Amino acid sequence: MSNEISLVTGGTGHLGNNLIRLLLANNQKVRTTVRNTNNTAPFKGLDCEIVQADITDKASLRKAFEGVTNVYAVAANFSMWAKDPKTEIYDNNLQGTQNVFDVAKECGVQNIVYVSSVASLDFTKLPANVANGYNKDRRNWYFNSKNDSDKLAIALGKKYGIRTVLVLPSAMVGAIAFKLSYSNNLVLQVLNGEIPVDTSVTLNWVDVKDVALGMYNAMTKGRDGERYILANETHTTLQESVKIAADLYPELKLKMPKKAPKWLLYSVAGLMEFSSKLTGKEPLLQRHYLDMFYGLKQDYDIRNSKEELGFNPKPSKKALEDALAYLKNDWKEHNAI
Repeated sequence: MSNEISLVTGGTGHLGNNLIRLLLANNQKVRTTVRNTNNTAPFKGLDCEIVQADITDKASLRKAFEGVTNVYAVAANFSMWAKDPKTEIYDNNLQGTQNVFDVAKECGVQNIVYVSSVASLDFTKLPANVANGYNKDRRNWYFNSKNDSDKLAIALGKKYGIRTVLVLPSAMVGAIAFKLSYSNNLVLQVLNGEIPVDTSVTLNWVDVKDVALGMYNAMTKGRDGERYILANETHTTLQESVKIAADLYPELKLKMPKKAPKWLLYSVAGLMEFSSKLTGKEPLLQRHYLDMFYGLKQDYDIRNSKEELGFNPKPSKKALEDALAYLKNDWKEHNAI
């Protein structure tokens, strides 16, 4: 086992937990941060050190970063919606990034692999490519946070002399999951027949384990200051996703979602957003999401990731099929342990 300590922030999350398992399988000495140390289920049978820390709390990060060589910065607010998105999503993600790099500098961390998102890419020219620069659409606070945190991470890495490599995943799905991510929850909705309408928003499914391996290879092979897209090359429509599930499980008698005009979707989204202000629950549909992604084909140029990281994800259809099987057959039993 390597004597170097690899720290994974956000070890209870979908990507963070799968990354911990991969690192341990590769004989790495692993430490992880969690906000709630009573949540031990994700670490059952895993030989990793667990430290209470929050990326918005520098003092807690100092304890977690002590003696660490490599940091996998996974923890962030991945919410698409909040009552106060500027504060809860944007400010927290930017401050969290600043804190991670400040404390990394103090503690002598040498390498950081930072999780950004395909949301930070410019989609005006497809397939989306890091060479095209950043997302110019500023209507969503989550996407703004990924855009600006991405830039901040590169700038701070350069300023502090910390080798910094960024990874930009698409919609991660599959095992193992303890709390369903936005993408895995969407797969569950497909499985449960809860997608009555096609919103003309496409998906780019990628297996979370392929992203975890991409992160590990980014740490060992990635170039300083480089951004690597960890996604599949071509998108899958919502109708195609439901058809894959229907073909796999004909006994569920899933119905194809019906296409709806944008004006109707926009009206429904407005009503859902109004209701969410009263209930505090995230709306299923949001107007700015339609503005940004209605009809957009989420296709990506991943040649750089293939050539430099050896990134070779399972095809989107296979990733979705595996996620459907996991959520249908294993997820509830897994989380009942």
